[in-house]
Amino acid sequence: MAPNKSMDGDKNLTFVATFVFLGLSDEKELQLILFPIFLGIYLVTLTWNLGLICLIRMDSHLHIPMYFFFSFLSFIDISYSSSVSPRMLSDFLKVEKTISFVACATQYFVGSWMAQAECCLLAAMAYDRYVAIGSPLHYSAIMTPGLCVKMIAGAFGSGFLGSLVQTVPCFHLYYCGPNVIHHFFCDLPQIISLSCSNPFTSQMILSLVAILFGLGSLLVILLSYGFIAVSILKISSIKGSAKAFNTCASHLAVVTLFYGTGLSVYLLPRSGHPKKQDKVLSVFYVVLIPMFNPLIYSLRNKEIKEALRRVIKRETHLPQ
Repeated sequence: MAPNKSMDGDKNLTFVATFVFLGLSDEKELQLILFPIFLGIYLVTLTWNLGLICLIRMDSHLHIPMYFFFSFLSFIDISYSSSVSPRMLSDFLKVEKTISFVACATQYFVGSWMAQAECCLLAAMAYDRYVAIGSPLHYSAIMTPGLCVKMIAGAFGSGFLGSLVQTVPCFHLYYCGPNVIHHFFCDLPQIISLSCSNPFTSQMILSLVAILFGLGSLLVILLSYGFIAVSILKISSIKGSAKAFNTCASHLAVVTLFYGTGLSVYLLPRSGHPKKQDKVLSVFYVVLIPMFNPLIYSLRNKEIKEALRRVIKRETHLPQ
């Protein structure tokens, strides 16, 4: 901590220059066990998401809006996981888990940016599925490449602004101690609670942005699936209805995982669940979901499996 004069000049206060994580556990033996587990999860996350991005780019059959959105979801998952996992892994091997004030702000900003962009992207993907099922004959005319690019730009731009609006007021608060964060990454609600100045404005901004992005995008998704359900009920063929539902199954699974854990972590009353449960939910939300998403989209997707076979066949038959 760096010394700093108080405003009245009568006494010296200290300004927090670093924060200290308590981490997932304070037991050294358990940390050494968790290190290879979470390292493996992170490597699988990178491999599957990068693989999905490369596959979509390499196979022309996947150059349609749905897979265009998938590739950016994978990019978000890589960025989101990478904002937390590398430092968490290094902290498993450290006695004192410190992070500088600036690094903490940066970690939260990037993580929040990606999380809010994912909210918007999942809403865009729900709209894409509604158009595909509700207006299949006009799908290509509606979901043009230009519109898809604008939707992606809107998702990332909105996430950037939302994260900036949250991060700047929080890290402009005065921090004079304590500096211990009861978590394994910089989580804004816990950081605000450490402030020595009035955090009311920052807390209100945090809540408003969470409601706008979290509940707002969820409302768009629910409305889209309401229209999708109506469209499916109008399909007379059972086989056709099943095929239409299968195109939404992966997206529904991702939405359920993402919003189920996200709402549990950030929108439920803080007194309703202890810190250890917060950490477990956060591990699922921050570390595991970015690994699960590409698995959900690829394992049950025939088009991706066929694209993978085509790419492997093409690469193995290249002239030497």
